Amino acid sequence: MNTKPHTEGWAVGDAPLTSRFLLGTAGYPSPQVLADAIAASGAQIITVGLKRQLAPANSSGDNSFIEIIRAAMKAHGARLLPNTAGCTTAREAVQLAHMARELYDTPWVKLEVIGDEYTLQPDPVELVEAARQLAKDGFTVFPYCTDDLVTCQRLLDAGCPLLMPWGAPIGSGQGLVNPFALRLLRERLPDVPLIIDAGIGAPSHAAQAMEMGYDAVLLNSAVSQASDPVRMAAAFRQAIEAGRTAYKAGVMAKQDFAVATTPVTGNPFLIGG
Repeated sequence: MNTKPHTEGWAVGDAPLTSRFLLGTAGYPSPQVLADAIAASGAQIITVGLKRQLAPANSSGDNSFIEIIRAAMKAHGARLLPNTAGCTTAREAVQLAHMARELYDTPWVKLEVIGDEYTLQPDPVELVEAARQLAKDGFTVFPYCTDDLVTCQRLLDAGCPLLMPWGAPIGSGQGLVNPFALRLLRERLPDVPLIIDAGIGAPSHAAQAMEMGYDAVLLNSAVSQASDPVRMAAAFRQAIEAGRTAYKAGVMAKQDFAVATTPVTGNPFLIGG
């Protein structure tokens, strides 16, 4: 029996990938724990918040944080995905993305344009405008969005090669609060890479997303805030692999009634020899 992990490949643009786990880097108890969690996750895409790196507190010349990330990326063949977290307008996000491209030498950007401070829900109007401008400027845009089908279609029209709908509000750990909307996205956009971003709190949530046919999962707090982030990163890696394998194998459909696993005629019978 073949017990090797499922490593079916996928791609973002011309970048081939095997891992379907995207990992954030904020809130870890120490730099070493962060590095070990990246290794345990097997993630090939690592996100970093731009405002954290460009803040005045980091102007002293201490680049240890990003150097740890770069070392882990080099060791595991991962790529950096700068994040415009904290932006509230298209103009601000576009400016920050251009700074990231110069700083990190990558056209990839995770685009966040927040419209509500309480839920951290994306502003659909500003998000689409920023995506349109960044795509025009040659960026590969990873848009953090809600599960609204029309907004997702507008983002694709703006030039985004993939979508990253939320499972639940950022950092809430609620999992997939609207499975119907997420299934509808998968059904209506069968050829678009879809990555669940935000709200994942447990490995079972990640497995559920993968069983629904999503291409990958991005998370941060569920690992960084765990009592053992390294072990939790490994747990999510296994759950994501299992969920994808289950999806490819064909998860059985739910029934509203019982279905006997062993057919019977209602009459006892003997098998003679």
